[in-house]
Amino acid sequence: MNPKQQGFYFPPEWHPHTATWLTFPHNDHSWPGDKLARMRPQYIQFIKAISQGERVCINANDDSLKADILRWLGEAGVDLAQIRILVNPTNDAWCRDHGPAFLINPAAGQKIIVNWRYNAWGGKYPPYGDDDQLPVRIAGYLGLPYVTPTVDTAEIVMEGGAVEFNGAGTILTSKSCLLNPNRNPQLSQAEIEQSPCDYYGVEQVLWVEGGIVGDDTDGHIDDTTRFVSEDTVVACVETDPNDENYQPLQTNLRLLKQMRLLNGKPLNVIELPMPKAVIIDGFRTPGSYANFLICNAGVIVPIFNNPHDEQAVDILQQAFPHRNIIPLLADEIIWGQGSFHCLSQQEPMV
Repeated sequence: MNPKQQGFYFPPEWHPHTATWLTFPHNDHSWPGDKLARMRPQYIQFIKAISQGERVCINANDDSLKADILRWLGEAGVDLAQIRILVNPTNDAWCRDHGPAFLINPAAGQKIIVNWRYNAWGGKYPPYGDDDQLPVRIAGYLGLPYVTPTVDTAEIVMEGGAVEFNGAGTILTSKSCLLNPNRNPQLSQAEIEQSPCDYYGVEQVLWVEGGIVGDDTDGHIDDTTRFVSEDTVVACVETDPNDENYQPLQTNLRLLKQMRLLNGKPLNVIELPMPKAVIIDGFRTPGSYANFLICNAGVIVPIFNNPHDEQAVDILQQAFPHRNIIPLLADEIIWGQGSFHCLSQQEPMV
């Protein structure tokens, strides 16, 4: 039986966490020159913020990096009792996409890992073999069973940033990513829809069109639209009609307003502004306030020393009235074309 038939499902991000998993950045192709060293203090502050409410499990590429991580965290005043560091070879830092997808079965008190195939967003950034093996390594470390999704023996490519969960049977995703032939060219749209139903334990797949400029994932949903409750999303909008993101985000907004949940009710849509274009060394990065992480300590929101930072933080505080909003600078991290949500994967409590 598949996980859904066994009573397992992927809970929403606001479900209490046992831990958050990270893969410590070490790839100087993602952050070339001095950019890796410049982003590191922001990444350390991210770890520190998560650790205020839960364990942080960090994949370190080798023993030398593990020693460095412990030193950097100690210097930043992080409580090392909240930190677990595993030496696991990795290719890059994007744990949302290559890390384990944890499913729970509360009735049975059980947890399993889904081992989706990972191909670095359609084969864009080889090598990625170490990242692809990470869920199985972590399953072994935790002593958890894992399942590898297949259709007719072919393993299915899926990335955590491509899907967004409301915890009540619905996921949101984008056609530009999940239907892209660089992921699962052998599958029809119906088969692609069935895969998250079977292996994430959901009932309904809702589709927006695409993503934002600078996003090399072909349009991950976690840069544009996020559930903040079972029936409410924040949706990124661009207010400047001359901006490249204006029309794609208006198309997504129109589709979101037409959607109906399993109970027949429309989505409640809260509009979230995009930052004024975050351009570094002539490159427009995919800066987005939607790439936040919901953790036990609060909602960690990327900000960019940007004129729209304060407005976005205020809107998210209203969207999460009972949670701390923790704005953290990500203007160095974003060069790698992702932010806090892309860098992390939560492990839920059972």
